[in-house]
Amino acid sequence: MGQDVSEVLPFSREDRIRYRQKVRRCLDVFALMLDDFGFDADRPTTGLEIELNLVDDDAEPAMRNAEVLDNLGDPTFQTELGQFNLELNARPRLIEGAGFADYEQDLRESLGRAEELAVKSDATIILIGILPTLTPRHLVLDNLSRNKRYRVLNDQIVAARGEDIELDIRGVERLQTHTDSIASEAACTSLQFHLQVAPDSFANYWNASQAIAGVQVALGANSPFLHGRQLWAETRVALFEQATDTRPDELKAQGVRPRVWFGERWITSIFDLFEENVRYFPPLLPICDDEDPVEVLHNGGTPKLAELRLHNGTVYRWNRPVYDIMNGRPHLRVENRVLPAGPTVVDMLANAAFYFGLARDMAEGDRPIWSQLTFSAAEENFHAAARRGIDAVVAWPRLGQVRVTDLVLDVLLPRAAAGLDRFGVGATHRDRLLGIIEQRCRTGRNGAVWQVEAVRAAERGRGMNRPQALRHMLQRYGELQRTDEPVHTWPVD
Repeated sequence: MGQDVSEVLPFSREDRIRYRQKVRRCLDVFALMLDDFGFDADRPTTGLEIELNLVDDDAEPAMRNAEVLDNLGDPTFQTELGQFNLELNARPRLIEGAGFADYEQDLRESLGRAEELAVKSDATIILIGILPTLTPRHLVLDNLSRNKRYRVLNDQIVAARGEDIELDIRGVERLQTHTDSIASEAACTSLQFHLQVAPDSFANYWNASQAIAGVQVALGANSPFLHGRQLWAETRVALFEQATDTRPDELKAQGVRPRVWFGERWITSIFDLFEENVRYFPPLLPICDDEDPVEVLHNGGTPKLAELRLHNGTVYRWNRPVYDIMNGRPHLRVENRVLPAGPTVVDMLANAAFYFGLARDMAEGDRPIWSQLTFSAAEENFHAAARRGIDAVVAWPRLGQVRVTDLVLDVLLPRAAAGLDRFGVGATHRDRLLGIIEQRCRTGRNGAVWQVEAVRAAERGRGMNRPQALRHMLQRYGELQRTDEPVHTWPVD
C-alpha cells in the first residue's frame, strides 16, 4: 500500500485532486509500457491465496488473528479484514511436472504449522466460504483487524455511501438486515488463483476466465449459510457484492457501477480494465507515492505505478488485472477471485487444476469462447451458479441451456486436461485432480451440498434447532477437513 495510512489522514480535497492526477499519469505510463517494455512472461508462473477462519472450541469465530500471527512469525501468513481471518500466500511456482504435488505439500505443511500454533491460542483453522456460526454480533466494526488500513477503508466506503449498508439476499430463505460498517465482508473467505501471462495474451486469459467463472462457482460452491439462514449455494458472491457497495439507491438507479463488479464487456487489452477503473470509480484511498513514473520510465527504470495499483485494489473485480514487479521486472497476472476457500487442500487444488487447465485451453483455442457467448450470458451464468451451485443450469454455445455437470463432464473436463498438458503437468497429477472434479459432478456433491445435507440431518435426525445444527455441522466439517479426503466422499452423519 506504500505510505502508512496513519501518516496521511485525514484526506483533504487537495489529496484527492493530486491522487486523481497521479493515477492518470500512471495510466499514461502503463500504456507506454505495454507498447514496448520488457515484461516478464517467459514461463507461466502460478500462485494461490487462501483466506482462513479461526474458530474456538464451540465453533464460534475466534478473534485471535493478531496473537496467532505473532506466534507464527511467518510472512506467508497475513491479516485479513476480520480478527477471525488469516490469509495464506503460497509461494508462486510452475505447475509443470509435479508442481501440484509441490503445492499440496507446501500447503499442508503451512496449514499444519498454523494449526499447531492456533491451538495454543485456543483456536482452530477452518477452510470454508462463510463461517455458518457467524452472527451479526460478530460482524461489527470493533472486530476488524487492527491494521489501520481496514478502518480507513471502512470509513471511506461508508462515507461514500452516506447511509447504512443494506443486505438483502433472497435464496432458499431470506436475509434482510442493515449494517453500519463493512465488517460483513469479513465473512467472505476466498480462494484466489494467480496466473502470470504476457501482455499480448492477457485479454484472452481474462476473457476466458470470465466465460468460465459461472462453472467454477457451480463446482466449488461452499457458502450456503449466513446468519442462520440458508441462502445461495455460494452466498459469498451476493454478500461481497452488497457489503462493499458504495452506491445508495439513487446511484444504482442511474447505472453507476458497483465496486464489486463482474464487468460489462469482453476486452482487447489489459489496458481496457485499468482505464475503466480510472474512468468509472472515484478513489477510496487517495494516498500518493513520491515516485514520478514518467521520470523513472525515461531513465530506463521500472515504474511502481503505486497509485494505479492501489486504486485497482479498491475495485473488486471477480477476475482482477494485476501489475506487479518481481526482482526488478514487471509482470501481469490474472487474479481469479470467484471461489470460496475449502473444503480441503486437495479440493482446492482440484479447483486450481480445473481453472488453470481450462483457462489455458480456452485462451489458446482456435475459436474463442467469447466470440460465441455474450458477455451478459457469462454474467447470468455466474449469478445462476452462485444461487444454485452444482445444480445450476447455464447457457453455452451450441448447447443452449445445459446442466453445469453435463457441460463439465461432456465438454470442459477434456479441455481442462488438454490445457494442463500444455502446461506440462504430469499425467498422474492431472488425472488425480480432474478426477475429483469428475466425481463431484457424478455424485452431485460439493461443499455447499454437504453442508446443507449435514444441517438437515442434524435438524431432522437429531432434533436440533438451526443454531445447534450449524454448530454441530461445522465441528464435523472441521474433523473431515483434517482428513484431506475430497468433499464428495464425506459421509453425512
